Amino acid sequence: MTTDPSPSGHPELLSAADTAPSDWERLARYLEAHGMSVDLAQPIRQFAGGLANRNYLLIINGAPTVLRRPPDGDLPPGAHDMAREHRILSRLADALPFIARGLHYCGDRDVIGVPFQLIEYRAGFVVRGADLSPLQGRDDAPGILSEMMVATLAALHGADARAVGLEDLGRPEGFIARAIAGWSKRGALVAEDGALQGLLQDISKWLSRQTFRERTPTLLHCDFKLDNLILNPQTLSPVALVDWDMGTRGDPLFDLATLLSYWAEPDDPPPLQRLQQMPTTHPGFWRRADVARRYAELTGIDIDDLPAMRVLALFKLGIVFLQLHRQWVNGAVKDNRYANFARLGEDLLLVARDAATGTE
Repeated sequence: MTTDPSPSGHPELLSAADTAPSDWERLARYLEAHGMSVDLAQPIRQFAGGLANRNYLLIINGAPTVLRRPPDGDLPPGAHDMAREHRILSRLADALPFIARGLHYCGDRDVIGVPFQLIEYRAGFVVRGADLSPLQGRDDAPGILSEMMVATLAALHGADARAVGLEDLGRPEGFIARAIAGWSKRGALVAEDGALQGLLQDISKWLSRQTFRERTPTLLHCDFKLDNLILNPQTLSPVALVDWDMGTRGDPLFDLATLLSYWAEPDDPPPLQRLQQMPTTHPGFWRRADVARRYAELTGIDIDDLPAMRVLALFKLGIVFLQLHRQWVNGAVKDNRYANFARLGEDLLLVARDAATGTE
């Protein structure tokens, strides 16, 4: 869901040969029955980037449109929820300018084999991973991006869920306790040996002993990071916040802690350096403490239990990488980047344990 609406010759789009195929003729017939026309004369191309869900650029009713679908194979519980994401995007676009509107949802697996959704296309660019080369010569970019990420997250948490009909999204009561239990269960499903099982149990028990502050629930993205933002190339302001399939309502510090779990610093331990999810080790990016302080200033939210919340976010992140590796082992995905995710996932869990014990 990025950059130039023309599918020809753009680096954000995979080649036709590398684009995962689908039954586009059947899709066209389905959409025709719903008053939409797909231009099959334009090659349908898949967006590069991402580790799970697939995004394609299509021309529908003459306009560039994104088709988003989950990966193949058995999926982790609650993940890749296209119906949830469509509901959020179709309503939250009324409240926030950086939300690309959800246009259509199809739960009929007979069309392309999986549920899918259509989303408004937003032109812009994405800073992927730790690569800052697209912003070469912009010495001001790290500071601008740091402020932008915090301000965008604060704006999201300030949105009125009731005003856009999302007041019943999720189950915010008991959100953190349920998150600890849920991620502990998911971790147990992918733990391959006794040592890893013991590590997961140690962190889970530590988290269960912590006291988390009760906060007014807000809308949550649950995977807020830089490469889920499409940016204006001139101002570096957010054009769209994407990847909403885990969106819900709950404690806003869970989103902040998730962002900070990706926010590596130059002197962090090796697993966080290997994560390479954001370019925050480059000179000029804020430190995690600066991010937390600015978020508190913008929102007025007390962040005294943020250290424990970050342990929960690292716990979740380690388990996510174990899940992604399992999908690769099972053949659901062919991307060889997944081959080393089991080691990275376990190392992130070790970082979570060290953060819990104060030895990070």
